Amino acid sequence: MSIIFYHSEGQEKAALESRRVEADSSGKTIRTEIVPFSNFFLAEDYHQKFYLQGEPVLFNEYKAIYPEISQLIRSTAAARINGYLGNNGSFESLKDTIDSLGLSQAGNEKLLQIGSRL
Repeated sequence: MSIIFYHSEGQEKAALESRRVEADSSGKTIRTEIVPFSNFFLAEDYHQKFYLQGEPVLFNEYKAIYPEISQLIRSTAAARINGYLGNNGSFESLKDTIDSLGLSQAGNEKLLQIGSRL
């Protein structure tokens, strides 16, 4: 189930308009809820960096860098890799940023191997 949380009237209007445009273009009912933000709760640890956890070579490198799960959750580099592994981003973008992600040479090679399928 999808949901959009908004913080302001402007965000609410934008979300409603986006939902309407998508419904009109697809001819389908869009059931995404649009509600005001109230509280934020982190998902359970096993949901964090879901795609990254599915690649043990890469995940183990980040576990060594960030031994506390709270550190891993806050890691921008881990978030980027998780995004690439979830098919968000291009292979060109990955190649441009790979040296800033803190992986070993083996980790970089593994990520490039996976990323070449993007």
